Amino acid sequence: MSDHHQMTPIRFLSRCFFNHWQNIIFLVLPFILALSSPQDSYRKIKQDCISKGEQIEYRVHYGFINAGEAIMRTDKAIHMVNARPCYKVDVYGNTVGFFDMITHVRDNWGTYIDTSAIVSQTFYQSIQEGKYLKKEVIQFDQLSHNAIVHQLNKHDSTLIKKDTIATLPHMQDLVSGYYYMRTFDFTKMNVDEIFTVTGFFDDTTYQIQVRFLGREKIKTKIGELNSFVVSPIMPKNSFFRGKNPIRAWISDDKNRIPLKVKAELIIGALEIDIRSYKR
Repeated sequence: MSDHHQMTPIRFLSRCFFNHWQNIIFLVLPFILALSSPQDSYRKIKQDCISKGEQIEYRVHYGFINAGEAIMRTDKAIHMVNARPCYKVDVYGNTVGFFDMITHVRDNWGTYIDTSAIVSQTFYQSIQEGKYLKKEVIQFDQLSHNAIVHQLNKHDSTLIKKDTIATLPHMQDLVSGYYYMRTFDFTKMNVDEIFTVTGFFDDTTYQIQVRFLGREKIKTKIGELNSFVVSPIMPKNSFFRGKNPIRAWISDDKNRIPLKVKAELIIGALEIDIRSYKR
C-alpha cells in the first residue's frame, strides 16, 4: 500500500507543515549557494531554553478521545557530531486505545542539535505506522550546504541507498526546527509578523513561513501559563478549516516550553497537550 494510504494524523501534520514551498526554494537555491562558500563560519545563538536532561510528555487527543502520547527527551550528555558539541533530542510517539487498534504507531524522530548554532548536524527516524515502515539517517554539512541521506533497510538497518542533496544555510530537521523556534525573542515581535524557518523533510528543502499570533494565557497540566502563539502559514486545502488551522503555544518564560498544538480539521480538532515537564 502506498505512503499516502498509510498516512496517520502525526505523519500527515508533519508533511503539511513542510509542504508546498519547494518551487520557490528551487528557484532561489542556486543564487543563495553562489553567495555562500564552504568557508562560511557557524552562527552563534545565545539561549538558555534548551538544556540537557529535559523531558516533556504530551497527550494526543481527538476531542475527548485519547489518540496517542508523545515524549520529547534531551539526553543528559553532550555529544560530538561533525566535530561540534550537540544536544541529542529524541521524540517518541505512539497511538493508544481505539486509535492503536486502527493504526498502530510507534515512531522515533531524533536529532543532534548544534549547541551554539542551533542547527541540525544529524537527523534520524524510525517510523512504524500500520504496515508503513521507514528508517533513515540524514547527515548535514552545514558549511558546504549538503544533506547526505541514508535510506536504511526497514528490518536490519543496512544501507539501501545514499544520496547527497544541496540545501540552504542553517538547515533544520523536523525536530530541531521546533527547538530553534524556542530561541526566538517573541517579546520583540508584532502580532501577525511573519518569520521563516528553513527545513529539510522527505529529501526536500523548504522555507516555512510562520505567523506570530500574539500572547495568550492557557490552562495546562503544569499550571496556568502565559504563552506565545504561532501558526504555520498553510496552503488552501480540504483537510483543515479556519484562518490559522494549526496553532502552537510556547511558554512566555525563559524555558520557552512547547505547551500545545491544535489542528482544526474539517470535522473536529486534533490536539497535543503537555502532560508533564522536567529539566
